[in-house]
Amino acid sequence: MITVSVKWQKEMFKDVEIDTSQPPYVFKCQLYDLTGVPPERQKIMVKGGLLKDDADWSTLGVKEGQKLMMMGTADEIIKAPEKGPVFMEDLPEEEQVVALGHSAGLFNLGNTCYMNSTLQCLHSVPELKSALIKYSHSGKSNDVDQSSHMLAIATRDLFNELDKSVKPVAPMQFWMLLRKKYPQFGQLHNGVFMQQDAEECWTQLLYTLSQSLKTTGSSENPDTVKALFGIELVSRVHCQESGEESSEAESVYSLKCHISQEVNHLHEGLKHGLKSELEKASPSLGRSAIYLKESRIDGLPRYLTIQFVRFFWKRESNQKAKILRKVDYPLELDVYDLCSDDLRGKLEAPRQRLRDEEGKKLGLKASKDGSSSKDNDVKMSNAEGSSNGSGEPSMATSQEGVQSDSETQMTGIYDLVAVLTHKGRSADSGHYVGWVKQESGKWIEYDDDSPIAQREEDITKLSGGGDWHMAYICMYKARTIPM
Repeated sequence: MITVSVKWQKEMFKDVEIDTSQPPYVFKCQLYDLTGVPPERQKIMVKGGLLKDDADWSTLGVKEGQKLMMMGTADEIIKAPEKGPVFMEDLPEEEQVVALGHSAGLFNLGNTCYMNSTLQCLHSVPELKSALIKYSHSGKSNDVDQSSHMLAIATRDLFNELDKSVKPVAPMQFWMLLRKKYPQFGQLHNGVFMQQDAEECWTQLLYTLSQSLKTTGSSENPDTVKALFGIELVSRVHCQESGEESSEAESVYSLKCHISQEVNHLHEGLKHGLKSELEKASPSLGRSAIYLKESRIDGLPRYLTIQFVRFFWKRESNQKAKILRKVDYPLELDVYDLCSDDLRGKLEAPRQRLRDEEGKKLGLKASKDGSSSKDNDVKMSNAEGSSNGSGEPSMATSQEGVQSDSETQMTGIYDLVAVLTHKGRSADSGHYVGWVKQESGKWIEYDDDSPIAQREEDITKLSGGGDWHMAYICMYKARTIPM
């Protein structure tokens, strides 16, 4: 160990120790502590030139008390922050929600997981929240009964509370008004509220909101819920025995995925669900006859809801039994081949433009052929906005960050944004959970009051085949393109 002096700029550092058993790089680190000049910038003059990091001290001839010269510029001194660190728990609650990246969970009030999972899925629809906020200003229509009005207000207030809270929310007011409007959700067994069917809760709530949110006397978007979730169907009803044939048109809020031994994928189940047999009076035969009803989609919604028909009434046990069969579903769904010929024609141009845009991103030339692909696996870019099912513009939204629907067209392509699952063997028992895609793209599992982050690749594994959580309702968001 020897001691030297080091001159750097106008400063002189005396009695700097050199441990000659260590490489010169260690000495440079000592000087870094003294001067702030990083070792790679230090130029120290010794016998034979500049001091190298891995030189041998014994060959350099450095002596006790020797004066060494160093050149080099120091790092800029880092200023202390004007404000100290702020921990998330010290932020205002609304800022904590933003930092957290997802909304709050819901307390289970006693077998209310069916209700909680439904609310979390519908809460993820920004246009529905926007319509509810506007509803509070417009007030109750004369056509809406008081119980429906109060349930709509409770839904609005609960959604608002979920957006502002980081702690779990107790949906007490909503639950009370849901039971008042629909007494079946207040059924008791041995003094305890019974588990209910989440699909029934979803359907009844949407029906109530559709009645409450209708704007009377307005030509622009008279039915918000129908514009967001309504699916227009056209059906051919044919009697093979008599040769009679007729057509029907109807509006529904969900498509059914029927499950049988032949169904392994959602698309197959949807095709089964669009066909049905019904018995009705035949005018030409003068008696009842079997008719085959075949439906096609003639108008697409902004949000496509699909119910997996997993429950059926089992006479032997006098309860709803569950079909556990595995049915795969995709993150991206193309319903083009389920549409009517008229709707397909209207979808062709937007679909081609969407493919061309995706091709440009990949460096491909735009196709001159305007024909539409029936391939369900075509990858297309996502554009915000919505239109009605005919491919023409429909409802306009004023919400920030969402393109007006009057400027967008449908493509028939949908992206998965929410899954409601059921775990157990019966609809009236077991456990329901909501899995919701956030604006950031990450998925959150809402298991009542415990939101948990999940990987996207794990969402499609909720397809059934055992006693684990399996998809009961899937909600897809339309992928649209600017006009």
